[in-house]
Amino acid sequence: MSTHAADPLAALAALPGVPDAVDSVRKAVDRVYGHRVMRRRSNEISSEAALRGARASAALSGADWALEEVRRRTDFGGDPEARTVGAALRLGVEVGQLLSIWRQSPLRVLARLHLVAAGDAADSVGRPRKAGEAVDEPLIEAPLPSAAEVAARLDGLAELVVAGTSAPALVTAAVVHGELLALRPFTTHSGLVARSAERLVLIGSGLDPKAICPAEVGHAELGRAAYAAAFDGYLSGTPQGMAQWIAHCGRAVKLGVRESTAVCEALQRGAA
Repeated sequence: MSTHAADPLAALAALPGVPDAVDSVRKAVDRVYGHRVMRRRSNEISSEAALRGARASAALSGADWALEEVRRRTDFGGDPEARTVGAALRLGVEVGQLLSIWRQSPLRVLARLHLVAAGDAADSVGRPRKAGEAVDEPLIEAPLPSAAEVAARLDGLAELVVAGTSAPALVTAAVVHGELLALRPFTTHSGLVARSAERLVLIGSGLDPKAICPAEVGHAELGRAAYAAAFDGYLSGTPQGMAQWIAHCGRAVKLGVRESTAVCEALQRGAA
């Protein structure tokens, strides 16, 4: 993604179809925040959204477990799928602790997210990958940028975040998510980190301050094939492709809103 314009994210926000996607997401988020259950039980909604978002993000990384299995399990240290689910759950908890750091030091936050996801002290953990290191990232099959390109583009992404933008939260979140998927900056768990970073932007921007709109749920519900196809649009770098990716992320947020609205309704009925 080019960073030459004064505010390249604002330019993306003007692409055909993007303003409508932004407006639609804002209206959906406002509706769920206005639900009567949110006034009394928002902490419960936030906790449930984190759990469901983690389950969905893990599913996109190849560990598609039923929600009740994720809720029931206490040991996530066994097989690779269990470790993926455990990583997603840890990230869901960690995101809220990093909001104040993101705007000042996004690279530090990304390193921390990878450290939390990996859950070990291997030499490759918590830093961008080096030349020659293997990358394990399910689903994403796009050509892998070199370590030098990763470093340069991470610096560019950090500059955008620190500089700030007039672009809506959805646009910024979609670009952060897409760029991290494109780079796969870590040897493992880059997809989980990318989706956590998207969530962090949506929360920290003020669009979803109580973290009740899990976009990961929507990405999983739309399906891995649609996720990969929309990501191809991001990789193309064309206006149409970028708009396609942003709109896809908008649909994911709206489906996350629908999920939390259903939780609100269940709590209101006394069924959850």
